Amino acid sequence: MLRTHNCGELRIAHKGQKVTLTGWVQKLRDKGGMVWIDLRDRYGLTQLIFEEGKTESHLLNLAKSVGREFVLVATGEVAERFAKNDKMPTGDVEIVVSNLEILNKSEVPPFIIEDETDGGEDLRMKYRYLDLRRPIIRHNLELRHLVNRKTREYLDNNLFLEVETPYLIKSTPEGARDFVVPSRMNPGQFYALPQSPQTFKQLLMVSGFDRYYQIVKCFRDEDLRADRQPEFTQIDCEMSFVEREDVLQTFEGLAKFLYKEIKGVELSDFQRMPYEEAISKYGSDKPDLRFGMEFVELNDLAQGTGFVVFDQAELVVGITAPSCAEYTRKELDKLTDFVKRPQVGAKGLVYVKCNADGTFKSSVDKFFDQEALRKWAEKCGATAGDLILILAGEKDHTQKALSTLRLEMGDRLELRDPEKVAPLWVVDFPLLEWDEETQRFHAMHHPFTSPIAEDMEKISSAPADVKADAYDLVINGVEIGGGSIRIHDQDLQSQMFSALGFSEEEAQAQFGFLLGAFEYGAPPHGGIAFGFDRLCAMFGGQDTIRDFIAFPKNSSGRDTMIDSPSAVAQEQLEELFLETKIEN
Repeated sequence: MLRTHNCGELRIAHKGQKVTLTGWVQKLRDKGGMVWIDLRDRYGLTQLIFEEGKTESHLLNLAKSVGREFVLVATGEVAERFAKNDKMPTGDVEIVVSNLEILNKSEVPPFIIEDETDGGEDLRMKYRYLDLRRPIIRHNLELRHLVNRKTREYLDNNLFLEVETPYLIKSTPEGARDFVVPSRMNPGQFYALPQSPQTFKQLLMVSGFDRYYQIVKCFRDEDLRADRQPEFTQIDCEMSFVEREDVLQTFEGLAKFLYKEIKGVELSDFQRMPYEEAISKYGSDKPDLRFGMEFVELNDLAQGTGFVVFDQAELVVGITAPSCAEYTRKELDKLTDFVKRPQVGAKGLVYVKCNADGTFKSSVDKFFDQEALRKWAEKCGATAGDLILILAGEKDHTQKALSTLRLEMGDRLELRDPEKVAPLWVVDFPLLEWDEETQRFHAMHHPFTSPIAEDMEKISSAPADVKADAYDLVINGVEIGGGSIRIHDQDLQSQMFSALGFSEEEAQAQFGFLLGAFEYGAPPHGGIAFGFDRLCAMFGGQDTIRDFIAFPKNSSGRDTMIDSPSAVAQEQLEELFLETKIEN
């Protein structure tokens, strides 16, 4: 090694030692007769000092010539700093340099390489190799490494076997869009990149590998958000000879282990909540339970009075915002504008102020008297000083809109405490959901999810009423993972394909390999997949996953650093038997 120590490890105990450090110039301070250089590597910062009369003149001049991000190797003696810096671990010491070498020069970087940078996201993504030098990004990737290591530790200790599955697989019609890869050796045919290793991990269960895991890259060609990337990583797991409770206990254990090891937080047992309850109470299958504001249905009290908005609504539903009765008309107008945004889609907002003197003031006073409003307040659990916010309309749409408003109020009232952890399992999802556009059922999770035992007989006669033996792990309103008990019986799997509108021939063409495997003794099995990038972002206290991925794509799915995706040569297209012409 060119160095004896890294830039984050020297302390007062090293005083008097001769050391050699390597790294990048973070900052240079030239006071004429004295020069200080902050040298940075992945481990931290150490101050170098050059002083006229104590440092050879050529070294002092050389130090004055360096710029930000120059790569240096410096040798000298560890000395105690006169002006100590308690904000950095190495702040008690500095290096009195006796030899300095510039290993490489640097252009002036396009943004400041510090936590509080002046670079916008687009610029930082273009120069991601520079952005990765920032301590805050380095810390995120170190956290990702720790989560990876601790995950493997837990699963290894629980007898899971890590098995790699293929990246070039068969495209299937269910789920999100596939990324497809043309095959040169099989003209006109295509591989797909896996959205998950689902069928392969089921085949591993058929093969007798009763506990499998893989921290695996997956691919989906879908629109991006802060918590989505076209290529993402998941902790993919499967177990044989299990029921739902076995899976939940095992992976609740993983979540508890990670929180204890990484955050030092001891979690109690996770709450369980049926899907229908989550929707009726919070309007979401991933409710944030760090605060209340449960939905209260008001149809029985609000309809039949001549207020057309309520009378014609499928659902009239409200939440109680604590201690908000003092909201001004301007603040209430802002809330109304918020729910009318296209992203929320409500047509309006009704409010009721619960005044301190026991009276009520609402936006619908001409339709409802004080006694009616009092009954609303009683049902909503609202007391003096509270504000009731009400939406009305078609049931599904209104529930989703009120869920968005609930989260907005949680943010405004600072009720979503980042230090609080509120995990729960959401269970008993619908097995199928009807799609109006295609006029057929689609699997809510995937086509291999088993119905719950008591609904097995309904899959042919009443598919819309069947509940899935599925489960999602939700923490602080974020879906961290999801899975299900799988179908392991060939006849039941065939019924599932039929309910999804597959002909027998289509099912064989797409999934014949799996149906065939079920003929050779498939065990009962189930599993789960955690969003690894999302889990890392949660531990890092951030909403976006991009800064926990070394080289992410932007919101358009592009890597602006390497300019990908990009066109390829016409010859390459012809070699792949693709006829697309490239325009100059």
